[in-house]
Amino acid sequence: MAGEPAATRLYCVPMNDLFEPQREIFTVSRLNREASLLLEEGFGRLWIEGELSGLARPSSGHLYFSLKDERAQIRCAMFRQHNRKLTFALSDGLQVLLRARVSLYEPRGDYQLIVEHMEEAGLGQLQREFEALKARLAAEGLFDEARKRALPLLPRRIGVVTSPTGAALRDILTTLKRRFAAVPVRIYPTQVQGRTAAGEIAEALSLASRRGDCDVLILARGGGSLEDLWAFNEEVVARAIVASRVPVIAGIGHEVDITIADFAADLRAPTPTGAAERAVPDSQEWLQRLHGHYRRLRQEVARVLTLRDSRLAALSHRLTRVHPGMRLARDAQRLDGLERRLSAAMSARLARRPRPLDPQYARIGQHSPALRLRDLAHRHALLAGRLTQAMQQQLRSRQQSLATTTRALAAVSPLATLERGYAILTRADGRVLRNAADTAPGEPLMARLAHGQLETTVVRCEPEEQP
Repeated sequence: MAGEPAATRLYCVPMNDLFEPQREIFTVSRLNREASLLLEEGFGRLWIEGELSGLARPSSGHLYFSLKDERAQIRCAMFRQHNRKLTFALSDGLQVLLRARVSLYEPRGDYQLIVEHMEEAGLGQLQREFEALKARLAAEGLFDEARKRALPLLPRRIGVVTSPTGAALRDILTTLKRRFAAVPVRIYPTQVQGRTAAGEIAEALSLASRRGDCDVLILARGGGSLEDLWAFNEEVVARAIVASRVPVIAGIGHEVDITIADFAADLRAPTPTGAAERAVPDSQEWLQRLHGHYRRLRQEVARVLTLRDSRLAALSHRLTRVHPGMRLARDAQRLDGLERRLSAAMSARLARRPRPLDPQYARIGQHSPALRLRDLAHRHALLAGRLTQAMQQQLRSRQQSLATTTRALAAVSPLATLERGYAILTRADGRVLRNAADTAPGEPLMARLAHGQLETTVVRCEPEEQP
């Protein structure tokens, strides 16, 4: 133990010294000094947590107070060069965390702590950080109601940003299925507790915003302590919610849990289940309303159709009586009767009259143009036959002459020469090459064969020597 050397020096005397008259006598100052050294060397610097009590601020600028818990307390001193770094106000009852060294105040023999660093501990520090961030973001307008967007009446898809293994996700999916199972859900898994949770939540919100495949996002986790929910009190999460192009519903913890994300979200729900209920309408309620509208619409349509049918029947009856078609049908029937009577009367009258024109009809028939036309048609047929024979004879004579000329022409045709293996060379401009001196190595030429063409290049030129 750290105190054992001092106890040995004070009370344990070797046996051979018992008979010696000399004794080691300690003064009070020496004893306190030795005890102070033992405490400082034995404990060194340590962290200790407790509650402030009896805080004193003398004019020297030093701080004196007691640190206590349920069963004990210890005096503490924090000198001016250290307490100038404090960023929060001190008061009795404040829970703090100290870095200090154990010491002894020699003039009074008081056991004490010399404090070098102090910070708020537990919920007090977190609550103050929460309030500070809330005030700063509110001053920037991140929590303004005018900035927040309305939720869609019926989203095409819902995104859920939460832990894939938490009970909050199961509650959300169960509620969405119960209220409106037809709406699909996309899950953006993320940590919801721990040092990296805030960054993962912000990244998931940003990813959902960039993809734009959801009409509303639910940011959720189950209940917990202030430390458990702290990821949703981080500034990066609040700014990711505000920057999201998709409306965000926050359903974090229980109804009494309030986070920075709740203020930044477009809508705050008391629980994850409440967030799911606000994301979609109740399908049963919609169906009931739809059935009611359908019944009223059907009744109204039936009533209108009945009225229209009655009016149509009345108009049709009136139209039938005064329709022009009916009058025309009656007049047409009367006209047909008159026409039959007229035809019969004319036939009877013509049958009763004599026929003095029959001899004239016979003489006209003898001089009718039809007889002349028959004669001319017969003569035309004879002449056409003779013309056809003459044309065929002339065509055979011309064909024989053409065959003779063709054979003579083929004998002197360059194509016949090509058939024997010769070729006609032409230059790029289409001129026929007759003399090797008219070309040069490297010049492209086109060789015409009996069947097809070849593109060639002059490799060597050997002009014919002139005599």
